Amino acid sequence: MFDAIGFERDVSNGTTRVETALAIVMGDLTEGVPLLRIHSQCFTGEVLGSLRCDCRDQLEMAMQAIAEEGRGLVIYEYQEGRGIGLMAKLEAYELQDAGLDTVEANHALGFKADCRDFSLPAAILRDLGIKRVRLLSNNPRKASALAENGIEVVARAQLRSCAESALVGVSAGQEGKMGHALSLRRDNTASDNRTADFAWRACGIEAQL
Repeated sequence: MFDAIGFERDVSNGTTRVETALAIVMGDLTEGVPLLRIHSQCFTGEVLGSLRCDCRDQLEMAMQAIAEEGRGLVIYEYQEGRGIGLMAKLEAYELQDAGLDTVEANHALGFKADCRDFSLPAAILRDLGIKRVRLLSNNPRKASALAENGIEVVARAQLRSCAESALVGVSAGQEGKMGHALSLRRDNTASDNRTADFAWRACGIEAQL
């Protein structure tokens, strides 16, 4: 069982608004170095099952890993489409249908490749008394953002999931242009490249910390 803790803060960048996030928590986070997943909302993937991303797989793998260890948290942020919002994300989908990758589509709409700000997760961690984490993420920007905000990332684990064929081209763009560490494989062969003592399996593919 996980507990959900809601956080919000006022943000002023020309207009005043409230930024919200959930900390989905299991176990005592003050002992040792907890597992952490910073996850951005993906309505199209998590609710509609879009084949353009593996967000739902990554969320489920992270929660499974935390559950198996009995301690850790997911910080769930409402930053659809890497921060561009749901409507713009649908426009980006249309551009992807025309042959652009995710980064090119964002640029064509006037956005950066990634518009997210990860300072709120760092603030949540400080509020919970967490200074060191093991990060479950393919995105090196998350690790850098935490470090810049005073949270030490002692290890970063890649989340490797099965991918439909429609996802391969999209993810290749992310890997090459955004520095994401991805391992998309079409078979069910587990990796033998063991880098530490923590591992879990999803779709027969091993992701390790």
